[in-house]
Amino acid sequence: MLLVKQELLAALANTLESFSPGAGAKGVFESPKVAAHGDFASTAAMQLAKSLGRKPRELAEELSAALLAKPAFEQWVQAVEIAGPGFLNIRLKAAAKQQVVREVLVAGEAYGRQPATGEKVLVEFVSANPTGPLHVGHGRQAALGDAICNLRASQGDAVYREFYYNDAGVQIQTLARSVQMRSRGLKPGDADWPSGEKAAAYNGDYIADIAEDFKAKKTVKSEDRAVTASGDVDDIDSIRQFAVAYLRREQDLDLQAFRVRFDNYYLESSLYSSGRVESIVFKLVAAGKTYEQDGALWLRSSDYGDDKDRVMKKGDGTYTYFVPDVAYHVSKWERGFHTVVNIQGTDHHGTIARVRAGLQGVDKSIPASYPDYVLHTMVRVMKGGEEVKISKRAGSYVTLRDLIEWTSTDAVRFFLLSRKPDTEYTFDVDLAVTKNNDNPVYYVQYAHARICSVLASWGGDVASLHDVELLALESPAAQELMLLLAKYPDMLTAAAKDFAPHDVTFYLRELAASYHSYYDAERILVVDESVKKARLALVAATARVLHNGLAILGVNAPSKM
Repeated sequence: MLLVKQELLAALANTLESFSPGAGAKGVFESPKVAAHGDFASTAAMQLAKSLGRKPRELAEELSAALLAKPAFEQWVQAVEIAGPGFLNIRLKAAAKQQVVREVLVAGEAYGRQPATGEKVLVEFVSANPTGPLHVGHGRQAALGDAICNLRASQGDAVYREFYYNDAGVQIQTLARSVQMRSRGLKPGDADWPSGEKAAAYNGDYIADIAEDFKAKKTVKSEDRAVTASGDVDDIDSIRQFAVAYLRREQDLDLQAFRVRFDNYYLESSLYSSGRVESIVFKLVAAGKTYEQDGALWLRSSDYGDDKDRVMKKGDGTYTYFVPDVAYHVSKWERGFHTVVNIQGTDHHGTIARVRAGLQGVDKSIPASYPDYVLHTMVRVMKGGEEVKISKRAGSYVTLRDLIEWTSTDAVRFFLLSRKPDTEYTFDVDLAVTKNNDNPVYYVQYAHARICSVLASWGGDVASLHDVELLALESPAAQELMLLLAKYPDMLTAAAKDFAPHDVTFYLRELAASYHSYYDAERILVVDESVKKARLALVAATARVLHNGLAILGVNAPSKM
């Protein structure tokens, strides 16, 4: 139905131009808020009436008559109805809706995808400190980041996935000291082990595992490094390097199990070793964007919309954590990524203004809104009717690996994407493993598997359905299904623009529900060959769109369940 829509839009724009030169830009369609009102809606008459000094409803009547005289409207439109103060509600003929079946089958995996734009997009996500296992919040971020990458790629963007490793700072030193203490035989609860809410120590069992492998002089390999332990428990630098490599490998394994890949791993430590941090500070000082007060160096971030100025360099000579962030984002800009999306937890909200302020102070050519941010809330986990807060592996939180082991990668991905990122979410482990319609991922995957079963029972080649006659697809259930198939490309475009993969989950659940209703309403493998082929084409197209949509989410579309 894409071709149908394009022809109708062209006819609408042409008609509006005949009423008022330049008015063609108002030729857009909306989806009626009530499905019974039609298939497309236009507010063009109301927008145009004021400039022409006309009554909107009278103008709508003239527009309606002019549109119905256009060849495209004669071919594809059943009626143009006027509602309220001048809405144009357009009802399509069945033949127009049927076109989408052929479009989906011919396009296949490319249905809904747009041509290459040439735009480079960098998406930074997960970016977990290498100080422990990935928690469920990292899982939400991984699912979001990967799906947003897939969405932007579907719209023709050249997408680059990046993981920023915070491998410098106080937390890394705390990790090294924790492993050192374990290597010396200490453990949480001992008198010499740091205690209290803000104690500088990590208590999870994974610290003991690192210590044992360190003493055994083992070698660990992560994505970009291999480190062999010295075994010397007094060598804190060797312990730090080994512990970071060990945990990076663990995180790599978790991300592989979650089917998430990255094009680059960017090290925070490289910002210091390369001199980038010092260079950024020098530029800000030289530009007059800083001042000294109380022994510290301050950024005039309030000049750029922040609620107050921020300390850049403390009295002890160390930098606050947003300074390397500024240097990192200058690196992104210099690498040619002028569209950048950061997926982070809502606890990073306060850093947005200061990072943007720093970027503006360094380079005025960088847009004030650079980079874009998608902030997500943390995730509560329920199991057996009770909230789960502690993992033995991590010591203080539920890990992504726990969630995958309890359910499945598909369930974790779909569930974590099923709400807006900034919405509180409770992951129900018991629901995620149920095999009924209450489980959303099962419901959608079952619709796909159900169609595959029908096609297998038929036994024919789906490619032979590309050119079948579709006139038999006239029932309300069939037309509802076809209209949903036609909405997929626009839904995908909007979801990519808004960084909203949850829109894909909503759409897939609606499409699955429509298919299940259709399956219950009409037999597919009937005796009449023309009717059977038309219905098979419709369900094959539905399976294709379900498959494409699930792929955007990084979720499998099984043929059997």
